[in-house]
Amino acid sequence: MDLNAAVAAAAAIAGVLTGVIAMLAFRWSEREQKRPTRTSLHTDPVLPPGVDTVLSVLRSSAVVLDEADAVVKASSAAYALGLVRGGKLSVEPMLQMARDTRRDGEIRQVELDLPRRGTGRGEALAVSARVAPLGSRLVLLLVEDLTEARRIEAVRRDFVANVSHELKTPVGALSLLSEAVMDASEDPEAVERFAGRMQIEATRLTSLVQELIDLSRVQNDDPLEDAEPVRVDELVAEAIDRCRHQAGTKQITMAAAGAAELRVWGNRGQLAAALGNLVENAVNYSPARTRVGIAARRVSVPSGDLIEVAVTDQGIGISDKDKERIFERFYRVDPARSRQTGGTGLGLAIVKHVAASHGGEVTVWSSEGQGSTFTLRLPEAGAARDRALQHPDLDDEDGPTPESASYDPLPAPEVLP
Repeated sequence: MDLNAAVAAAAAIAGVLTGVIAMLAFRWSEREQKRPTRTSLHTDPVLPPGVDTVLSVLRSSAVVLDEADAVVKASSAAYALGLVRGGKLSVEPMLQMARDTRRDGEIRQVELDLPRRGTGRGEALAVSARVAPLGSRLVLLLVEDLTEARRIEAVRRDFVANVSHELKTPVGALSLLSEAVMDASEDPEAVERFAGRMQIEATRLTSLVQELIDLSRVQNDDPLEDAEPVRVDELVAEAIDRCRHQAGTKQITMAAAGAAELRVWGNRGQLAAALGNLVENAVNYSPARTRVGIAARRVSVPSGDLIEVAVTDQGIGISDKDKERIFERFYRVDPARSRQTGGTGLGLAIVKHVAASHGGEVTVWSSEGQGSTFTLRLPEAGAARDRALQHPDLDDEDGPTPESASYDPLPAPEVLP
């Protein structure tokens, strides 16, 4: 009997101990689950409600830092710009701004130039950084990329400066010539000579103003709003007629081939102006008694058939360093020769914008002393219309960058009657 009682007492004591141990283990487990770990301090979301959604729709790069300068939230754009690396903000000036804002709660903003990620050319990204407190512990950093805006502003600033210079030259010449005419009023021969010079300068001024208008139109208008199938042979004939007088004066032979039955889709006026500029440029920069050829053909590419119109001259040619810039506004390979020919430096810029707005491109092959070949490539009518309707938005600020290309000779042109 005493043995049974002892066993029962021992079992009761063991049960009580088991229950106490289980209760202590349960409470210890709960406490451990509630205790923040080293990982959770840096990875668990601690953003105020709704902030995550707002940051996801911002165009600016967004980074949220905690009190230990660790990144709590960063947008994909922030990673693309190289702002965040290894869970840390990698730009020291921005990190210092965040610390200062965390200390005093003031909003700060600064513009910085950051090294461009992935290039060894020393190019910089222009950014605007703004830091603001987000609650009591967090700091929000918003970074906006200003590189493209600055580039466009520089282009516009240079354009205005160049326009002012180009307009000043003929206007100043007209002013001086008018004074010369007044002083030589009693000398009929001098008056006739000065009047002839005034007509030349007035024509140059008129051409410059007209090309400025044409350049503005091709940049701002959508050529595909009034697009239609345009016969290439008609464009070629119109370009030749436009330059027939200048070519005849220099005894330059103009010839065309391959344009029959070819059509492109676009604005007829702009396409005629572009091809006319290429032919006029070839005539102006060709020596006397040489040949200018215009050849067209259809070429197949993965995206569809293209119509390729090449204008070849036997002129002075273009150096490698000039080939990279000839499509810039007001750029001239030979400024002195441009003054003789009346060139404004806008013709090739207009060609580039027309080609870009029509979904094509213009390229150049040239060798100094051997001549040049400018090739205008445009989508063929039909496929071009379908592609234009699917992709109506075109970036016509700069368009495709023309590059030097090897020239695959086209069929020999035939001399026009």
